[in-house]
Amino acid sequence: MTDTLQKLFGSNSRLKLLRLFLFNPKITFSMAEAAERSQCKPSEVRREFAMFLQIGLIKKSRRGSAAVARYQLNAEFEYTAALQNLLLNTTHQAADLYNRVRRTGTIKFMVIAGVFLGEWEEARLDLFVVGERINDRKLKEQVRKLESELGKELRYTALSTDQFYYRLGMNDHLIKDIFDYPHTILHDKLNIGLK
Repeated sequence: MTDTLQKLFGSNSRLKLLRLFLFNPKITFSMAEAAERSQCKPSEVRREFAMFLQIGLIKKSRRGSAAVARYQLNAEFEYTAALQNLLLNTTHQAADLYNRVRRTGTIKFMVIAGVFLGEWEEARLDLFVVGERINDRKLKEQVRKLESELGKELRYTALSTDQFYYRLGMNDHLIKDIFDYPHTILHDKLNIGLK
């Protein structure tokens, strides 16, 4: 779907920058920060910012020093909710997400929540992974790639199977938060029967 959206929106850079603003509506970004977070070239960022300003998607922020211009989502832009829902595309993201994460170790259990379910503001956790021999560096690398594509910093945790069962048995706050709030189980080799 990312390829389709990329074609629809004209470029991968535009798609990444749209997500950056749409999924971080209250945060201001300089062009340099936007380029770094989205992993786009500065020239592409300048071109997209000019177009976003022209259509009213973003506005110059009055916060911060005048030396560096900062921009944020225009709260009055009429298509914000529709674009957020289209660009999140949870159904497709879920399959792609599992395929990316499974390369980091033997994944036994995986849950998505937060931003993947349309909660743009403060959610407790976006991604929860249980498995064996999970390579932390590879997992962090995959999460950073996802962050650059989604335009939002992800909150994630990875536990071994033993750690997970221990915390589950102790009614741990982290585990309780995951299952007490909206979530979707993407992968369950543990057959623990949680919904």
